[in-house]
Amino acid sequence: MKNILEREFLFQIIALLLSFVVVHSLYVAIVRPNAEEALLFEAQMLEQETPVDERSPWVVIKDYEQETCFILMFWALAIMGLKGARIAAERKLFEEPLVPITDGSKILAEDARQLARPLEALPEPDRDYLLPRILSTALQRLGSGSSIQEISTSIRDECEIESQRLDTELAMIRYIAWAIPSIGFIGTVRGIGAALGNAHEAIAGNIVGVTASLGVAFNSTLIALLISIFIMFLSHQLTLQQERLVLATQRYCDKNLLRHIKV
Repeated sequence: MKNILEREFLFQIIALLLSFVVVHSLYVAIVRPNAEEALLFEAQMLEQETPVDERSPWVVIKDYEQETCFILMFWALAIMGLKGARIAAERKLFEEPLVPITDGSKILAEDARQLARPLEALPEPDRDYLLPRILSTALQRLGSGSSIQEISTSIRDECEIESQRLDTELAMIRYIAWAIPSIGFIGTVRGIGAALGNAHEAIAGNIVGVTASLGVAFNSTLIALLISIFIMFLSHQLTLQQERLVLATQRYCDKNLLRHIKV
């Protein structure tokens, strides 16, 4: 388990760096040049007193706040992708004969050692998954002479601990989901502050600076809220999959182990 946590931490650092490099490169090469062209075109249209019907999407996402939001979005997607892949790998173990017990047979305490051998033969990464760990714990208790009630209680307690651990591991994703709209509000404050700083120009009849600053304010909030909604949706779906994994593990243990134990 310690090795998995260390690998996940290293993955998160690398994912953050890659997200920054990729998004910043796209902004420098594509987004900001296109946004400058769109703003120049809009300025020419205004000089000709020709209204511009639609706001260019490049202008909407061009500022630093939106860039930061996209970096955090891809970082969160990478973390959730890693956790989703782990859940999928754990679910594959439900199809494996981890406990070789035939239907209708009964097992005793002296059978625990033999039943644990397939679990011990699993590759090291697979042994750290939830189902093998809980089965190993249950078989150890069976071998030590624990009752069915005690084994069932240990399985339930392990599942509750795992559920809490999985929920705790989502703390970084929740932080990102909170940070994204906060960054959008920072852009809102920056844009409104810049608009107030150009208020004297608006009084003189030049509203270009004020409208540009207000555009920064509204665009950053819009993009941040949209990304936050998307991240929260995926986060809730991931939480749901984790809860289903824990419940499926408990049902697997009840069906394939507990009901075969002979008192």
